[in-house]
Amino acid sequence: MEERVDEAQGTLEKAMIPLLGDDNVAEEKARKTKRKIWMETKKLWRIVGPAIFTRVSTYSIFIITQAFAGHLGELELAAISIVNNVIVGFNYGLLLGMATALETLCGQAFGAKKYAKLGVYLQRSWIVLFLCSILLLPTYFFTSPILKFFGQSDDIAELSGTVAVWAIPAHFSFAFFFPINRFLQSQLKNMVIAISSGVALVVHIFVCWLFVYVLKLGVIGTIATANLSWWLNVFILFTYTTCGGCPLTWTGFSVEAFTRLWEFTKLSASSGIMLCLENWYYRILIVMTGNLQDPKIAVDSMSICMLINGLETMIPLAFFAGTSVRVANELGAGNGEKARFAMIISVIQSLIIGIILSVLVVFLHNQIGWIFSSSEAVMKAVNNLSILLAFTILLNSVYPVLSGAAVGSGWQSVVAYINLGCYYFIGLPLGFVMGWVFNTGVKGIWAGMIFGGTAIQTFILIFITMRCDWEKEAQKATLRLENWQVSDAKKLKMIS
Repeated sequence: MEERVDEAQGTLEKAMIPLLGDDNVAEEKARKTKRKIWMETKKLWRIVGPAIFTRVSTYSIFIITQAFAGHLGELELAAISIVNNVIVGFNYGLLLGMATALETLCGQAFGAKKYAKLGVYLQRSWIVLFLCSILLLPTYFFTSPILKFFGQSDDIAELSGTVAVWAIPAHFSFAFFFPINRFLQSQLKNMVIAISSGVALVVHIFVCWLFVYVLKLGVIGTIATANLSWWLNVFILFTYTTCGGCPLTWTGFSVEAFTRLWEFTKLSASSGIMLCLENWYYRILIVMTGNLQDPKIAVDSMSICMLINGLETMIPLAFFAGTSVRVANELGAGNGEKARFAMIISVIQSLIIGIILSVLVVFLHNQIGWIFSSSEAVMKAVNNLSILLAFTILLNSVYPVLSGAAVGSGWQSVVAYINLGCYYFIGLPLGFVMGWVFNTGVKGIWAGMIFGGTAIQTFILIFITMRCDWEKEAQKATLRLENWQVSDAKKLKMIS
């Protein structure tokens, strides 16, 4: 009997050994996974943290400008809102999007340790964006007739036209600020960008107070302060880059920057269209509300919601930047699986933040309008739109991050087609039908555009990124860099 008991115990101990081994293996895998998540989170937030501060600071220039104008009167607020959100916003989005080509090229070149290429790419981007800025000037000179054509009231259109002309200096600053921002960001020099943006914001607040309340320059004074702040930002970053801040990647001005401009323009245009189709989508919403009854209240309330949405969007756009840099760096280094892992971590963390902010908007719906206006009618209109604002914020926390993965991989043209179809062939028509055919006003227009355009676009991007072969994308990135390097050398030899 005792022998049987001993035999049974021995059998049990032998059976437990592989179970204990399995537990140890599972625990080790869990530790490795946690370590991977933590290491990727540190790499991501090294970009995202300063990027959030930078984007909030630069966007706050628009918000502060509009807030000062809002306390001058409803007409002044409507004019500044139209110029900031439509005219400047359209061009801002295009130039920002075109500069995003540097996130692909500089990010992959930096990951592949081909540092000298970054300075050349930066100079090419300056040339292309400056020429594009010149082509966009008619949108500022003809603001009044453009707005009248789309149904804006004469008083808003006339004052907006005057304000738009004064915004031209800031317009040209974008052509230099966005490329140098992406150039530094791809090298993880995000603290420099954040410090520069913080200095520009502090100066902007002081100058706004001086121009509006001390010198009494009115609405023209508010827009003039934005010019000063944007060019101050450009000056700080340009000085840092060219005076020793980037010894590996900036080796001086080069004639090589004038080679392959057409290829660079095509990639920049794809990036610009991709981002613009997103950026312009909600800008068009503000123009559409100008055709409703009581346009001043409609435009004011909608522009306030778009400002809040735009401010919150700076967070997922920071994740956009972080994702594009991390994905581009890993693809450039030939690590497809690490690129995929970086994208997943970024989406999850951005979504968590989006959920928190959506809940805050719902709970603070009565208070979010008073910052921009003291009008009871405007604040009531903003309150009525708070639920839609919360839904927009929630969706915003996902699709920009997926777009960042697309930029890091070089899929800009594919995403541009997706945005075009979802936003302009589904979202806008549905918003028009709900707003005017069913007579639901601003709420109907916005709801149609959210659920008809943004939601569908988000699901399509999720589907594409889930089915992507990331190892194949890493091979494409390596081949792209080799082709560009060989072609650049040949063309430079022809010039010399």
